[in-house]
Amino acid sequence: MGKSKSELFTPEQNRLAKMAKALGHPARIAILEYLIGKESCVCGDIVEELPLSQATVSQHLKAMKEAGIIRGEIEGTFRCYCIDAKECARFFQGIKSLISKACGGCC
Repeated sequence: MGKSKSELFTPEQNRLAKMAKALGHPARIAILEYLIGKESCVCGDIVEELPLSQATVSQHLKAMKEAGIIRGEIEGTFRCYCIDAKECARFFQGIKSLISKACGGCC
Protein backbone atom coordinates (compact mmCIF):
# COMPACT_ATOMS: atom_id res chain seq x y z
CA MET A 1 0.00 0.00 0.00
CA GLY A 2 1.21 3.47 -0.85
CA LYS A 3 1.11 6.49 1.39
CA SER A 4 -2.03 8.52 1.55
CA LYS A 5 -1.63 12.05 0.22
CA SER A 6 -2.02 13.57 3.69
CA GLU A 7 1.02 11.64 4.91
CA LEU A 8 3.14 13.70 2.52
CA PHE A 9 2.49 16.83 4.58
CA THR A 10 3.34 17.93 8.11
CA PRO A 11 0.92 17.35 10.98
CA GLU A 12 0.49 21.13 11.25
CA GLN A 13 -0.37 21.45 7.55
CA ASN A 14 -2.90 18.64 7.89
CA ARG A 15 -4.43 20.17 11.04
CA LEU A 16 -4.80 23.62 9.46
CA ALA A 17 -6.29 22.16 6.27
CA LYS A 18 -8.79 20.04 8.21
CA MET A 19 -9.97 23.02 10.23
CA ALA A 20 -10.11 25.29 7.19
CA LYS A 21 -12.14 22.70 5.30
CA ALA A 22 -14.53 22.40 8.23
CA LEU A 23 -15.13 26.15 8.07
CA GLY A 24 -15.58 26.14 4.30
CA HIS A 25 -19.38 26.31 4.35
CA PRO A 26 -21.50 29.37 5.19
CA ALA A 27 -23.74 27.33 7.50
CA ARG A 28 -20.71 26.40 9.58
CA ILE A 29 -19.65 30.03 9.80
CA ALA A 30 -23.18 30.85 10.99
CA ILE A 31 -23.01 28.06 13.57
CA LEU A 32 -19.62 29.33 14.75
CA GLU A 33 -20.96 32.88 15.08
CA TYR A 34 -23.93 31.59 17.06
CA LEU A 35 -21.78 29.50 19.39
CA ILE A 36 -19.38 32.39 20.00
CA GLY A 37 -22.29 34.28 21.56
CA LYS A 38 -23.12 31.38 23.90
CA GLU A 39 -21.21 29.53 26.59
CA SER A 40 -22.82 26.33 25.34
CA CYS A 41 -26.03 25.42 23.65
CA VAL A 42 -28.23 22.55 22.64
CA CYS A 43 -28.39 21.49 19.00
CA GLY A 44 -32.07 22.38 18.93
CA ASP A 45 -31.20 26.00 19.71
CA ILE A 46 -29.03 26.13 16.60
CA VAL A 47 -31.77 24.64 14.45
CA GLU A 48 -34.11 27.41 15.62
CA GLU A 49 -31.56 30.03 14.54
CA LEU A 50 -30.72 28.65 11.07
CA PRO A 51 -32.91 27.86 8.06
CA LEU A 52 -31.69 24.25 8.07
CA SER A 53 -33.12 20.93 9.16
CA GLN A 54 -32.04 19.16 12.33
CA ALA A 55 -30.22 16.50 10.26
CA THR A 56 -28.30 19.10 8.25
CA VAL A 57 -27.26 21.02 11.36
CA SER A 58 -26.14 17.76 12.96
CA GLN A 59 -23.95 16.95 9.94
CA HIS A 60 -22.32 20.38 10.12
CA LEU A 61 -21.76 20.05 13.87
CA LYS A 62 -20.19 16.63 13.38
CA ALA A 63 -17.73 17.98 10.79
CA MET A 64 -16.82 20.90 13.04
CA LYS A 65 -16.35 18.63 16.03
CA GLU A 66 -14.15 16.20 14.08
CA ALA A 67 -11.97 19.14 13.02
CA GLY A 68 -11.61 20.30 16.62
CA ILE A 69 -13.42 23.61 16.21
CA ILE A 70 -16.15 22.74 18.67
CA ARG A 71 -16.68 20.32 21.54
CA GLY A 72 -19.85 18.36 22.15
CA GLU A 73 -20.96 16.94 25.46
CA ILE A 74 -23.99 14.84 26.27
CA GLU A 75 -26.24 16.33 28.95
CA GLY A 76 -29.21 14.08 29.58
CA THR A 77 -30.99 13.58 26.27
CA PHE A 78 -29.28 16.56 24.64
CA ARG A 79 -25.87 17.10 23.10
CA CYS A 80 -24.50 20.51 24.00
CA TYR A 81 -21.91 22.21 21.83
CA CYS A 82 -19.43 24.98 22.50
CA ILE A 83 -16.37 26.50 20.86
CA ASP A 84 -13.05 24.81 21.59
CA ALA A 85 -11.26 28.09 22.29
CA LYS A 86 -7.82 26.50 22.61
CA GLU A 87 -8.03 24.79 19.20
CA CYS A 88 -9.53 27.86 17.55
CA ALA A 89 -6.67 29.96 18.92
CA ARG A 90 -4.15 27.44 17.53
CA PHE A 91 -5.91 27.60 14.15
CA PHE A 92 -5.85 31.41 14.18
CA GLN A 93 -2.15 31.47 15.05
CA GLY A 94 -1.36 28.96 12.30
CA ILE A 95 -3.24 30.96 9.67
CA LYS A 96 -1.78 34.23 10.97
CA SER A 97 1.73 32.77 10.68
CA LEU A 98 1.04 31.56 7.16
CA ILE A 99 -0.32 34.93 6.02
CA SER A 100 2.53 36.77 7.72
CA LYS A 101 5.01 34.71 5.70
CA ALA A 102 3.08 35.47 2.51
CA CYS A 103 3.23 39.22 3.03
CA GLY A 104 6.82 39.30 4.25
CA GLY A 105 5.91 39.86 7.88
CA CYS A 106 3.90 43.02 7.19
CA CYS A 107 0.79 41.66 8.95
